[in-house]
Amino acid sequence: MENHRSGKSSTVQQMEGDRNYLLSSHKDMEKSGTSSVSSASFNFINSIIGSGIIGLPYSLSQAGLPMGLLLLILVAFITDYSIILLIRGGNLSGTHSYQSLVQSTFGQIGYLIVSALQFLYPFIAMISYNIITGDTLTKVFMRIQGAFICHHNSFMIYGSLQEPTLSSWSFVTHISVGSAVLVSAVFAAAGYATFTGYTQGDIFENYCRNDNLATFGRFCYGISIITTYPLECFVTREVVANVFFKGELSNTMHVIITLVIVSATTVISLSYDCLGIVLELNGVLSAIPLMFIFPAACFLKLSDGRWFRGENLIPSIILVAGVCVMIIGLIMMVLFPQDCSHGAEMFYCSVSNTSVPSTTSPNSVLQLINATQNSVF
Repeated sequence: MENHRSGKSSTVQQMEGDRNYLLSSHKDMEKSGTSSVSSASFNFINSIIGSGIIGLPYSLSQAGLPMGLLLLILVAFITDYSIILLIRGGNLSGTHSYQSLVQSTFGQIGYLIVSALQFLYPFIAMISYNIITGDTLTKVFMRIQGAFICHHNSFMIYGSLQEPTLSSWSFVTHISVGSAVLVSAVFAAAGYATFTGYTQGDIFENYCRNDNLATFGRFCYGISIITTYPLECFVTREVVANVFFKGELSNTMHVIITLVIVSATTVISLSYDCLGIVLELNGVLSAIPLMFIFPAACFLKLSDGRWFRGENLIPSIILVAGVCVMIIGLIMMVLFPQDCSHGAEMFYCSVSNTSVPSTTSPNSVLQLINATQNSVF
């Protein structure tokens, strides 16, 4: 009985310690946060749900509806846990950014590696806004978790909270990730249910060019990209400023670096008709290390206790799983390169133009084709 009481008391003290530690760490920041839990959650959801969502229906077509949704939920749980773990690691080390956390834990080498990854992810994301394709179960996993990579914004949003306690941050994370996975699951399932086995890596590729509603959807998607593009550019420029200019940029250098980043991503995007490997490359080389490996590794290095025991069990599993997935993903990218049919109109579009009235939707044409094939067999 006494052991039970002492264990309960220890748990309560640990919870209070986490709360006080987060608050005291926040007080050391230069500016106090002004965001409420609701506004912080909204900003976090906006950073989680990105352009990669238009590739999720294809993930379900490759993995299957049950397995695809299961992977989506699994990645959401891992992301949720990893985000909280990242902030806990930051408070254990007394740091307030991803780069400084890794630097305090693994030194200058770790700082350079994570800086390169944080530069690579938004830089490639700025390119991948144009085209998203992929294949195989492991690459499906890469595509799904790529849609949830948001760790480079975690410290920023956490620091904006009025009361950055462990409970409030956990609540923001749960609400944000839960809302994002719900929206993603609905979007992915609806896209897959519409086009089934014909689903393309970019869901817009499934719609015919004379589909006015799809054209309006592309327009809205373009507006969304325009509003998200500056955020990715900001992260990329911030990494460059921290690594090469100690975080301080003059107005002239600010403009020059921004122009270089935007120009480089634009030239690369315009130089290739299809970038089928972009999302998988970003997932393997950037998203997995940033989401799986570094948060878990930093927490394990900073916390007491041995690996695979107590509260270090789950971070240890995430770390090992992240290394395995990254290695397997790199191997599959080399062994199974992707073909690209970007820009080619789907076969049922020509069928709808010649065989059925123009008012018939692609979904109706697909149903007609599937019914014909079933009757033949």
